[in-house]
Amino acid sequence: MLKKIIRFTNNLKLKHKLIISYILVVMIPVLIVGGSLVGFFRSEAMERAIDQATNNVEKTKSQLGNMLRVPVDVSNTLLLDKDLERVVSTRYDNVLELTKAYLNYSGFQQFPRTYREVASVRFYYDNPTLINNTQLIPVTDSIAKTEWYQEALKTKSIRWAYIAVDDVLPVGKLSLIRQLPFPDQRTSGVLMVSLDQEELNRILRQEPFETLIVDDQGIIVAAQKPGLVGRVLDQMDYGRNLSTKGKGTHQLEIKGEKSYVVVDDVFPESSANGLKIISFFSTESIVKDANRVSLIGLLIILLVLLFALAFVYIVSFLTSNRLLRLSRHLNRLALGDLNVVSRIDGNDEIGQLYRQFNYMVESIRMLMDQVVEKTEQNTALELAQREIKLKMMASQINPHFLFNALESIRMNAHMKGEKEIANVVRLLGRLMRKNLEVGRERTPLKEEVEMVRSYLEIQKFRYESRLQYELNVDPEANEIRLPPLIIQPLVENSVVHGVEDKEDGVEVVIEIRKLENHILVKVKDNGLGMTPERLAEVQGSISGSEESEEKRIGLRNVHQRLVLSYGEPHGLKISSKYGKGTEISFTIPCNV
Repeated sequence: MLKKIIRFTNNLKLKHKLIISYILVVMIPVLIVGGSLVGFFRSEAMERAIDQATNNVEKTKSQLGNMLRVPVDVSNTLLLDKDLERVVSTRYDNVLELTKAYLNYSGFQQFPRTYREVASVRFYYDNPTLINNTQLIPVTDSIAKTEWYQEALKTKSIRWAYIAVDDVLPVGKLSLIRQLPFPDQRTSGVLMVSLDQEELNRILRQEPFETLIVDDQGIIVAAQKPGLVGRVLDQMDYGRNLSTKGKGTHQLEIKGEKSYVVVDDVFPESSANGLKIISFFSTESIVKDANRVSLIGLLIILLVLLFALAFVYIVSFLTSNRLLRLSRHLNRLALGDLNVVSRIDGNDEIGQLYRQFNYMVESIRMLMDQVVEKTEQNTALELAQREIKLKMMASQINPHFLFNALESIRMNAHMKGEKEIANVVRLLGRLMRKNLEVGRERTPLKEEVEMVRSYLEIQKFRYESRLQYELNVDPEANEIRLPPLIIQPLVENSVVHGVEDKEDGVEVVIEIRKLENHILVKVKDNGLGMTPERLAEVQGSISGSEESEEKRIGLRNVHQRLVLSYGEPHGLKISSKYGKGTEISFTIPCNV
């Protein structure tokens, strides 16, 4: 899979690679990060809204609890009021006597004046001699049949209920309902303490979200909109039965919109039932501002990315156009046109490469002229035929090396420094000159080693970390003279096959030692190696005719030149183990 991706990438044009790299490395990650930030801001806004609603409900719960404590204290006070027991339990013979009793008792009147939370106080007692003065009320059949009156007589605990306007008295308020027993009379009455509606609504007036207070029957007892008080929650157009939701945060659809609902319960002390606080808000109202800001941010980012994409496209087009012109000049050079001259403006890496290209072409032209001149001179010598054969063998180096090196320079020119490019081109020129100087019959070993070093440095530039090498030369062997281009083809064979066959690269070790009467040269690599069958095939090809195998022409020429120069014992010796690597060695007599 990786090889297919690499092959696909290598087949793309440079400008397409730059554009795709920009989209993959910059545009897509930025859009992903932008989208993530939008989601994060939405989530943060929603969490803050939920926290705010929860805190508001807690605050409302605290304020409501403080308010409900007032009627509880009033009821506790009246529970011990002996004057109240005397007034309501007395049987009056006439209205005058009853009027005097009412005027002498002022226990109920003080509470609305003292506590703004209390709207009114009423006491219901079964005494037919009493007259309804809106505070002390005799129990009639209609009152006795009401649900709140019957529930109050069943328990001595406090109950909270909304007394509707259409009941026996037009109360229309949340009220405390409590049985007040009179042990001495062995009777009891029912106390009703009604809360001030304005005070209840005031608790909710400053809330940012819609908030309701309902009793255990689902009747709204307080709301931000006073018109909702007294209505049954289940009959509202919320689309959900909110009164059945337990304490906590719920995600529901209210009035066709996705919403969050925060519910909490309030149970005053000594109460048999309690109240419920419901606060809700729509999701869209919370994230609307975050969505608008995020959308504007994404549009700005998208415009910047598109502008940068256009800029990358223009730069890549100009760069690839200059490199294509260089490629055309290289093709002309490959076809043998040594008069090609590159004229490219600019002082960047590509401009430097063009100038080095012109210098290289000029050097090749001069070297070619020198080779031609040298060849013409050698035609007059007595051993011209053997010399020409040796030169032809020496000149059969791999021509693709030049183009591979230049291609590597081209692909890396835009990311490398000028000095590095100049150094590689210099090494390439020197290597070309050495390759073409085949007219000399012998060359010092140190010059051959320098040429090998130049070749390895160029290949190191090309393959980077995939190529490692080690060059160990005995100083006593530096002045030994040997035929040119003997070691370099062996090193090239190890580098090319090692890098191509192993994804993690190859390490090449060149060892040259002076022994007693000869020089030993070894070229080792840790490449893929060869099977015994392949090794036998290679050994047979280097000793065969020129038509036996074209792929091993470098090794065959080196072997035959060694055999022609020093005899059969000094030819190439090849050993290899599959998966371990390959070692090629030969010897040179010291007295030749």
